[in-house]
Amino acid sequence: MAKARKKADLPGKPCATCGRPFAWRRKWAKVWDEVRYCSDRCRRERSMSAKGATAPKKA
Repeated sequence: MAKARKKADLPGKPCATCGRPFAWRRKWAKVWDEVRYCSDRCRRERSMSAKGATAPKKA
């Protein structure tokens, strides 16, 4: 059985929307070079701002 790696030892990169650093995940192993956003929320917000629309505001 392989040794577990610490999260600090994994590669990371900054999110294209919020700029926060995020770490590599196993499910991203094959597409790591294509991953740009830390979460679905950042991905949605980026696509909304690119279209010129604003996110709906909660009352």
